[in-house]
Amino acid sequence: MTRAKICGLSTPETLAAAVNGGAAFVGFVFFAKSPRNLTPEAAARLAAALRQGPVKTVAVTVDPDDALIDRLMATLKPDLIQVHGRETPARVREIGARSGAGMIKAFSVSSASDVDKAAAFDGVVEHLMFDARPVEGSVLPGGTGARFDWSLLEGRRFSRPHFLAGGLDPWNVAEAVKASAAPLVDVSSGVERGPGLKDPALITAFLDAVKRV
Repeated sequence: MTRAKICGLSTPETLAAAVNGGAAFVGFVFFAKSPRNLTPEAAARLAAALRQGPVKTVAVTVDPDDALIDRLMATLKPDLIQVHGRETPARVREIGARSGAGMIKAFSVSSASDVDKAAAFDGVVEHLMFDARPVEGSVLPGGTGARFDWSLLEGRRFSRPHFLAGGLDPWNVAEAVKASAAPLVDVSSGVERGPGLKDPALITAFLDAVKRV
């Protein structure tokens, strides 16, 4: 069964759509340049209702410093921390040890060699994530709506379930899962009506499409 993460949530209505629709993970973004950026305190207020449920909370970061990690753990207390920058395996281990949270390492992909880089992190993290490489000059490492050749993941095996991200939406997610055989999918801009503006109806449609895969 394919499981989904809805990323970049910022309102009670969109969080409810994700949870009620059957998302396995919900992501909150902590990156100042993103239109989805939240403070850890705001995310903690949103996520308070999830504490006793099965949905896992993910703090999405880019090259986070120790101060941000400490602040996230004191407020949001995420189940997982996603790193989407230039973090090394050693730094990922350090963040995991410092926080006690599970780790997700994201990679920007445009060729098979980008997928190969994941080998250094396999076994270090709970999940790997393969996202599309942003266009040159983009200030965002992900969430841009770009997509890559999903077949680059076909036949790849990792120690833990991995995420497919980048350009997914309610209309192509089934095709993407079929082409990549990814057990986990991640969506952000594909369920928005504008930058950072999640649409509850699109979230529901995406999750319904995932259930049919």
